[in-house]
Amino acid sequence: MTRILHVLDHSLPIHSGYTFRTRAILKAQQALGLDVRGVTGPRYNEGDEVVEEHEGLLFHRVGSKVSGPPVVREWREIALFAAGIEKVVQQWRPDVIHAHSPVLCGQAALKVARKYGIPLVYEIRAFWEDAAVGNGTGSEGSLKYRLTHALETHVVRKADAVVTICEGLRADLATRGIPEDKITVMPNGVDLALFGTPLPRDEAFAAQLGFDGPVIGFIGSFYDYEGLDVLIDAMPALVARQPRAKLLMVGGGPREEALRAQAAASPAAGAIHFVGRVPHHEVDRYYALCDVMAYPRKKSRLTDLVTPLKPLEAMAQGKLVAASDVGGHRELVTDGLTGVLFTPDDASACAESLARLLNARDEWESYRIAGRKHVETRHDWAENARRYPLVYQMLAAKTDQAGLGAAA
Repeated sequence: MTRILHVLDHSLPIHSGYTFRTRAILKAQQALGLDVRGVTGPRYNEGDEVVEEHEGLLFHRVGSKVSGPPVVREWREIALFAAGIEKVVQQWRPDVIHAHSPVLCGQAALKVARKYGIPLVYEIRAFWEDAAVGNGTGSEGSLKYRLTHALETHVVRKADAVVTICEGLRADLATRGIPEDKITVMPNGVDLALFGTPLPRDEAFAAQLGFDGPVIGFIGSFYDYEGLDVLIDAMPALVARQPRAKLLMVGGGPREEALRAQAAASPAAGAIHFVGRVPHHEVDRYYALCDVMAYPRKKSRLTDLVTPLKPLEAMAQGKLVAASDVGGHRELVTDGLTGVLFTPDDASACAESLARLLNARDEWESYRIAGRKHVETRHDWAENARRYPLVYQMLAAKTDQAGLGAAA
């Protein structure tokens, strides 16, 4: 049985889009007959040499925290992580090391893969430097940004195969001179076993929250790049056209306090409801209250290059989708077919699209059917994961050829 060691930033039991994609990949690979394990880095771990099992998946933990000034701290983290990965490799002897972004995971895995002659797959979900800009912890063009960009390019060039989650990331790598035949696109997907059977709307729960009309929802993390301030700014114009419309905000994050203050000062304050973070097992209950899921991401390098997971989950839940017209959304949403797109960073355009969608009730079922079909045919993890063994088999063939060449 082929053994695949996944090198990860973090994993279950933490709940995030990152861990849900990881869970889906590992579960799907298990179902295909692969033997999989994960090893997670020091950022989220308290101690070293701990092995945990979550939902039938094994994760080795590498710790502990590192210190030092920027850049020095990251290099220390890479060294610590590499040492932890090496211990797992010595114990378990994987056939392939499959590292997932951020690039610190990739560089640590690269050091171990080269030392032991193990093929390396590097999977990029977002460029770390752009994610830092998006969440407010970095600035574009800074020294750290440029160093991270250079390190990412280095790891991609040295890896034996590269996987990206979307065409935007693949195209960017191509501009760096990475051969296209080295890159496989593995689109974001949905585990339909988890998201494929939506709950019925709980009318008593809706009444408790004061929802007696259409509900616009956002369920996720409150980062600036998500554009939730734009969505709140759109509510007065939407309520003027749809007086019973409500906005449901589920989640939290760095922008929560500012967004709550903005909503409280809005003329539509009574139509905006925050419920904070909720346990993952209750998320479906809130999805069931919503008619439209809104994703008003602001236009940036990050949102143009990277596809989010949430719109796919919404389509799987049979929800209407309204999203800003940025590159990452255009890869997922076909305007007028599987959802509607509106001009990013424009509250008026957001309100107009939401109002038109709410007024077009006779079209809702066609949107729902098309969205669900889109997920089932292009973004079902059970199907998409079948591409991974092809990548691993290609690496095995290259390794065998190299061995034969060396023997000759």
